[in-house]
This record gives sequence, structure tokens and C-alpha cells, in this order.
Amino acid sequence: MHMGEWNKGEQGAVIVTGASRGIGAAVARLVGAHGFPVAVNFAKGETAAQEVVLQIIASGGRAIAIQGDVASEDDVMRIFETTMSELGPLQGLVNNAGITGGFARVEEVQAETIRRVLEVNITGAILCAREAVKNMSLRRGGRGGAIVNISSLAARLGGTGEWVHYAASKGAINSFTIGLAREVAQEGIRVNAVAPGLIETELHALSGAPDRVERMSPTVPMQRAGTAEEVAEGVLWLLSPAASYTTGTILEIGGGR
Repeated sequence: MHMGEWNKGEQGAVIVTGASRGIGAAVARLVGAHGFPVAVNFAKGETAAQEVVLQIIASGGRAIAIQGDVASEDDVMRIFETTMSELGPLQGLVNNAGITGGFARVEEVQAETIRRVLEVNITGAILCAREAVKNMSLRRGGRGGAIVNISSLAARLGGTGEWVHYAASKGAINSFTIGLAREVAQEGIRVNAVAPGLIETELHALSGAPDRVERMSPTVPMQRAGTAEEVAEGVLWLLSPAASYTTGTILEIGGGR
């Protein structure tokens, strides 16, 4: 089925990983409000994830919360199985789950931090994409669909002095996006990435820099941080039939930074 043929009544499910807060929660709410049944995945924030589910249901949508660590293959398999048994055929995956590993210069970064950042940000995204392709590919009897990976402008800017390890993981996501997009282009699956710039979320405080947004805003040409909702709009477009000829693209949402 051509992506443009989906109508609202038969939209397939969308899995959003790491959707209990920040950009993931904003994406889940927006996608849910536009008629997609949503699997709100979370690793730890169960209460927050259930709140996102309630917000989607209140907007007239369908949603369930599914606990799972994307770095665990068993958890990934369970996330996909639960989604399809409870919400129906899959139409989209938003690979949003990610960690920064906190602030550290490269000379001070711990091996365990590097390992965990790569496990969640790269291995997790690839495992989720693998299962999404298996379930959506026309070649395997699926209905087609779209994958949106959440990258970061740090991939291009380098994360210097703050989190080069995190930026490196997002550089890998950009390469993965382009490669997978070309691999499955004839199978009804589009693969794109959104690269947010400075966005107001709890990410900064959790990394140990609550004043980061304020401090960095003057470096953005628009002179302000973006919102999670502004990023979610780009993700929604890439998931939708409106982006039917867009694949292998990295959409930067960063106020010109």
C-alpha cells in the first residue's frame, strides 16, 4: 500500500521510545491527537508515561504505556509484540529513547558511560528499527510505514567541552538513518531523522546543567530555545503521508544554530 493511501480510520500503530517526558512525550501526544494509536514506551518513568497515555485518550486517541529498556533485545521484542497485539499493525517507529551520559570532557569520560550511551542511543535504535522493518516491510507482507530517528545538532556541532561522547552517538544515528533509508526504500518504508538544537526539556537539568538553556540561548540565531512541541511537529510530518517522497533526510530543528 502506498503511504499516501492511509486514511485516518485505518492508521497503524506508532511506537515512541522514551516517551514519558520531553520530546518523546510531546511526539506521543501530537501523534496520538492525529489519530495514530500510540505505544508510549518508558524505561523508568511509569507515572509520567501513564499521564501521557491519559492525555492522548483525553484528546480522543488510543494509547498504552509499555515499560522496556531499548538496550535490551528481550525488552525490544516485548515492546513490539505488546504494541501489535494491543494496538494492531505497525505503521511507525520514533526512536527517541536516548541518554547523554552527562557532561564530561573526553579526557575525563568513564568507560561505563561511553558503553551505556552507545548501548541506548545506537544499539537500542538499531534493534528497534530492525523489528520495525520486519513488521512493516512490503517484502515481508507488511503494510509499509515510516521510521523517525531522533538525532541532535550535536552530531554536526560536535558537543565540544560538554558531551562529545553523546554527539558521536548521534553522528552514528545520522549515518544509520541514511543507510537504512536506502536499504528499505523499495519496501514501502521511509527512514528519516530529526536533529533538534537547543530545546527546553529536563534533559539539561538531568545532565547536571539546569542553567544551560538560559546560557546557550544567545548562541542561537533566533535567540531562544525551542520547545518539545516544535520538534514533535517535524516528527509528525515525517511520519505522515505528506512526507511520502522524503527519505534519508536529517531535518534540523534548531532555530538556525
